[in-house]
Order: sequence, then C-alpha cells, then structure tokens
Amino acid sequence: MKPRRPEHGARAPKHEKKKAKAGAAKSSAAAPVERRPRIGLEATTERVVQHEHTIQALSPQLPAVFSTPMMIGLMEHATVKAITPELPPGAISVGTRIEVDHLKAVGPGATVVAWAKLIEYRGRFLVFDVEARSGEHVIGRGRVFRAIVHPEEHGAKAKARAPQ
Repeated sequence: MKPRRPEHGARAPKHEKKKAKAGAAKSSAAAPVERRPRIGLEATTERVVQHEHTIQALSPQLPAVFSTPMMIGLMEHATVKAITPELPPGAISVGTRIEVDHLKAVGPGATVVAWAKLIEYRGRFLVFDVEARSGEHVIGRGRVFRAIVHPEEHGAKAKARAPQ
C-alpha cells in the first residue's frame, strides 16, 4: 500500500522524508531555491462584475451575486501576476491549494480588486496572502498555494495518469 502524502505544511514520517530527499535530487519539477521569486512580491487585478460572473448565471433561481469561483479565480490571477516576471525561464506556476473565505456579496456593476502577496515558501509550495475588495468592503480573504513547474514535464505527468 502506498503511503499517504502529508497535507501542505504537515510533517512527513521519517521514512517518507528519506524517500523525498532522494527523489528531490532527481526531480526538476520544482525550481531550485536560488531561482525562486522573491518573498514580498505582490500584484492586483480587477474586474467589473458582469451577469456571467454571478451564481445566477449558473442557476436562475439563485441571486445575481459575484460567485465564489470567480472571486477565487481573480485572486489566483493576482498570484500569477505577482510572480511571473521572476519565474525561471520556461517555468509556470500552478495552483495547488486554496483556503479562502467569501465574506460579502456584491452584484453586477461592482468593481472587485484582488490583491496577492507572496509571503513564504513551504517546501516547494509558494504561499500567498490574498484579498478581494469592492470599494471599502473586504469581500474575501485567505491563502493561495502554488508550485513552480515546467509545462512539458507537468503535461507529461498528467497525460500518464489519463485513462487509456
């Protein structure tokens, strides 16, 4: 039976740490420490809420308010904007975990600004504080985790997992 991988930030058992150390030298999926984007990088992105960004666009009986998936997508876009200029050549970042609270509703016409700041590394994961605001209101906040990968390797791994 394959051992279960620990949650982000959780400690791995000693036998898994040894395996991970041995495999880390072979893996080129994670960027070397010296090629990582600097802690403190930040960016914002904004969107004016349109009807297609609301939960009502998915289900007419629901209210016309900015959907949680759209808010999270805007937050993730801010994380990408923050680090893209400092990624190693040919590398991209991919989302791995989201810990976000959607705190307030806003409707069509509202301008939502998402902000992200790279605050730390946890192993190969980049950790961002994120926040979404509409005017004076904080409508969402939390953390987004990303990993730096090379598209060819990442795509090949995904393809290998696809059903044949």
